[in-house]
Amino acid sequence: MRREPPQRLADYAPLAFPAGMLIVFFVIPFATMIAVSFFEREQGGFYQPAFVWDNYARFISLFFGKVLGFSLFLAIAVAIACVVIGIPFTYLLSRTKRKLQVLWLVALLSILSLSEVMIGFAWSTLFSRTAGITNLFTALGLMAEPQALTPSFGAVMTAMTYQALPYTVLVLYPALVRLDPTLTEAARTLGASPVRAFFTVVVPALRNTILATLIMVFIFALGSYLLPQLLGRPQHWTLSVLITDQAIYQSNMPFAAAMAVFLVLVSLALVGLAVYAGRQKEAV
Repeated sequence: MRREPPQRLADYAPLAFPAGMLIVFFVIPFATMIAVSFFEREQGGFYQPAFVWDNYARFISLFFGKVLGFSLFLAIAVAIACVVIGIPFTYLLSRTKRKLQVLWLVALLSILSLSEVMIGFAWSTLFSRTAGITNLFTALGLMAEPQALTPSFGAVMTAMTYQALPYTVLVLYPALVRLDPTLTEAARTLGASPVRAFFTVVVPALRNTILATLIMVFIFALGSYLLPQLLGRPQHWTLSVLITDQAIYQSNMPFAAAMAVFLVLVSLALVGLAVYAGRQKEAV
């Protein structure tokens, strides 16, 4: 069935409401943020309309360059960890009984209902010295005495992976359910081990889905705000934390807007990359 292109202006009427919502809640705020990012800051926390590049030039400084680099590194690490854990977990989940799949999916959805505040304080308790998991290790004789595991990079990485993993599974699950099981059976018949069949058949078949999942989790982790503050040291803070610090505590709204513009542009670029990769697949 071929879809006919719009012929009259009235044919575009169904797009009026979503286009209006997009303009009001995204285009106008984003344009305002871009304009403020070029404003000039004055003494006392005030700023005036201007067209200066000083706010973007501060990215070149060593301090903010380190924060930017760490934010990108943390987002990439969380995305890779979620995919590495999520692919085999979702694959095994898709091969279990239907009732068990439903139970696991309900459990994952229940995690999504938790706020970042609850997740952060739960993990801070689990990593604490007084009531944390190290007390169990001490009782089992694996450690001499309990110790605090936070603040640390490992605590931030663990909590962010825990928060993003349900999204990873829910994105991978439909593709793995639709995957023809006879493909892996054929690989097993030809002499491939289960692990080799998984990496030579399942993973290549999910190439574009994996790419989309990596981009989604990367964008999600890049905007993380609360977990790095609760579980990490100042050197583990992300760019989102510094945006709040500059906007609220330092009263430097132009520089905060410049950092926010950068995050939005990175997210839009990655979404565009995912769309381009999907079109390339369709062309092939």
